[in-house]
Amino acid sequence: MALRGNLLLLLALAAAAVTSGEQNRHHGASAPLQLVPAAPGASMAERARDDKQRHAYISAQLASRGGRRRAAAEVAGASAFSLPLSSGAYSGTGQYLARFLVGTPAQEFLLVADTGSDLTWIKCGGGGGGASPPARVFRTADSKSWAPVPCSSDTCKLDVPFSLANCSGPASPCSYDYRYKESSAATRGVVGTDSATVSKTAAKVQDVVLGCSSSYDGQSFQSADGVLSLGNSKISFASRAGGLFSYCLVDHLAPRNATGYLAFGPGAEAPLARTPLLLDPTMPFYGVTVQAISVAGKALDIPGDVWDARKNGGVILDSGTTLTVLASPAYKAVVAALSKGLAGVPMVRFDPFEYCYNWTARRPGAPEIPKLTVQFAGAAALFEPPAKSYVIDVNPGVKCIGVQEGDWPGVSVFGNIMQQEHLWEFDLKKQLVGFKQTSCTK
Repeated sequence: MALRGNLLLLLALAAAAVTSGEQNRHHGASAPLQLVPAAPGASMAERARDDKQRHAYISAQLASRGGRRRAAAEVAGASAFSLPLSSGAYSGTGQYLARFLVGTPAQEFLLVADTGSDLTWIKCGGGGGGASPPARVFRTADSKSWAPVPCSSDTCKLDVPFSLANCSGPASPCSYDYRYKESSAATRGVVGTDSATVSKTAAKVQDVVLGCSSSYDGQSFQSADGVLSLGNSKISFASRAGGLFSYCLVDHLAPRNATGYLAFGPGAEAPLARTPLLLDPTMPFYGVTVQAISVAGKALDIPGDVWDARKNGGVILDSGTTLTVLASPAYKAVVAALSKGLAGVPMVRFDPFEYCYNWTARRPGAPEIPKLTVQFAGAAALFEPPAKSYVIDVNPGVKCIGVQEGDWPGVSVFGNIMQQEHLWEFDLKKQLVGFKQTSCTK
């Protein structure tokens, strides 16, 4: 997966760091609060750290574009189907998890839905870093439809990210080795193809390129069985399933039994606001153009270069990142405007965020959270996230401006909390992304 964020996966090959949270900047007379994990083993500080590592990985990938050969994404035809999608908060991750059936007969797994990943992979055993053996593993020997991909194939040499160069013979299996810095994550294994069962009638998507990971480490991988690749790639599951998919993310703190959905094929709700997708054939990421951000109806003074991918800026929509990361000029403008609107609400200290508030101490008549809007390219492409998506609950009675500061020059990333309670439809053929606010229940 071009891995990501808590789970996270593929993150930080290089250490291009996000700057926020690394400077302890706190404003006013702030009282310290103890950080309480949102779920066992996963505090908000840990999620923020993992998002920094993921952002560093994305930045490193974008900086190295052009040195990586890869065929352009090709999409296969497939019937419409959908998978339930649930928040990983209760299992200790900041990602969303989909149930996935693979093999013949089908074996069931829980995978991170990741728009930044090329390769779908599943644990096949092992572990690492002192981790306990996984409760579920993909048993390739039990699948009649599993077929190894040889290391001499174009799929291995051109399409599989981080494939190993060693190839002892033409029929030897294609191996991969994702390694990450800063104690984030890694996974190693071999690549094959298999079928995925996608409906109650046992309809299948054939020839899914699948990594069988025999070794992995990183806390992220303790809660999921692997990664479901939704990136712009010839070998991603999104491409194999037809190149038209949508997801709707429930509130990340919704009740444990609340589910959204991940759908493939036609049938998304209409009408949708649409904006062009900016696709790079050498990268799995989904770029969009931001024209302006407004707070309380006023457009913020943010340099246009921040939103221009040609000038080392740009914006990526990423389901695998939890918290939104904004390049420094955008971050400073957004938090200044939001904090101005929240003046008078008592502030508290709550790492790793810069602006946090004791919501239970708000005086009667205190201002509400200012409305934030994002104007994407396209006259009707106005994104209006709910206030809880950018001023987020981090502890009982405590809210923080839930964005992180990224380097400039550098890419901005809209994470999954910012995207929650919206339907997002990605059309790889037409190179468009559509969105609309909705309850995300189906």
